[in-house]
Amino acid sequence: MKPTPIILPAGAGRSYDCGPMRAVFKADGAETAERYSVSEWTVAPRSPGSGPHAHDQSDELFLVTEGTMAVRVGDDWIEAGRGAFIRIPAGTVHDFENRTDLPATLFNVFLPGAFEHLMPEIVKWFSPSPPQAAPTAAAKP
Repeated sequence: MKPTPIILPAGAGRSYDCGPMRAVFKADGAETAERYSVSEWTVAPRSPGSGPHAHDQSDELFLVTEGTMAVRVGDDWIEAGRGAFIRIPAGTVHDFENRTDLPATLFNVFLPGAFEHLMPEIVKWFSPSPPQAAPTAAAKP
């Protein structure tokens, strides 16, 4: 199958509500032959994000596109303002949260792809009645 261009207006894509976060997937799965997943993650003001986690086999690239996001990389937290770029190598513990009074958004590229397959479990985890146990390492964002 020949790849086709993807052109989406602002805010468009497949949305997932995760408590104080909203993920909008722009390109993934069959669209990228699972080579990468592209998404936006918006975190409400004064709200936690994903929680600390690591991906054993995947790198992540983040670009702050709105506001200021607090980002954990390993044991360190940084304040990343609009335009800041962060690369998270596979196996590195990371997290993000919004400590400000305005919404904050990260543009994310997950390499290799297939990240979107985790979203139903992630949405369930952040629902008002979450499961008793945390998602497994493979199922965490």
